Amino acid sequence: MSGGRGASPGAVAAGDGESPIAANLRSFAANRTAVAASLVIVAFALVAIAAPLIAPHDPYESDLLRRLQPPGWSEGGEWAYALGCDALGRDILSRLIYGTRVSMFIGVVVVLVSTVIGTALGLVAGFRRGGIDVAVSRVVDILLGFPYLIFAIGLMAVMGPGLANIVLVLVVKEWVLPCRVVRAETLAAREMEYVEAARALGDTGLHIMLREILPNILSTVIVVATFRMASIIIVEASLSFLGLGVQPPVPSWGSMVADGRQFLLDSWWVSTLPGVAILVLVLAINLASQGLRDAFDPGLRT
Repeated sequence: MSGGRGASPGAVAAGDGESPIAANLRSFAANRTAVAASLVIVAFALVAIAAPLIAPHDPYESDLLRRLQPPGWSEGGEWAYALGCDALGRDILSRLIYGTRVSMFIGVVVVLVSTVIGTALGLVAGFRRGGIDVAVSRVVDILLGFPYLIFAIGLMAVMGPGLANIVLVLVVKEWVLPCRVVRAETLAAREMEYVEAARALGDTGLHIMLREILPNILSTVIVVATFRMASIIIVEASLSFLGLGVQPPVPSWGSMVADGRQFLLDSWWVSTLPGVAILVLVLAINLASQGLRDAFDPGLRT
């Protein structure tokens, strides 16, 4: 609990002189799989940031003389186009690098915005209860009743494709999960002794939510947000595959997979390589999220 008034749940773990955060980080660092997955995510992030510097070619430049040119290690390929070219003669490696920016940008932005919205609504609904809780819970139940991809396809069909629209559509659907989790955590936390002590000292409801409850459920919020990022990347790739996401010629892993599906038998690299990129990034995020959950949940850590 803040201000030294009472003891929050995390304070027990720091009895040996080590803070709860330090203990959690130490536990996470001991998980080699999670650390390796985190390094892979960092590598993808660095590639996205430095795309203009490391891409060997212009991802939009077409050269029909190089149409479906195989990767450098295959017969007919050349190492200047290490991963080959697509049906329009565009360098696949450069498009993969720029496609990383799209996937990482959408994943990070949607996670941040939806987590902030969901956490705020979940805190208020769980702490205030009453009509606010009923209204928020009903909206959450309605949105959870729609399958994620079908809901996104329907809204994108109405709003039209584009980067801004896909972010908005995913946020509309995505905030409900952190809201539900935070509401449940807040309902449990509002009955704890440190919250009762804050009430007895005359703290306002806003102070209790932000300074007492939120810090003690923040680890759960972080874990949920990390898990959801993988799902967001998959949904974005699915929408782009269907032509409802980021529009050509902007490189997107999902649209790259769609562009090469008719050439799978003869030019497998056009679809397979962006598919592998999606697989590696999503798997790394899931493994890192699993490590975070194990580290921040004292029961699992024990």
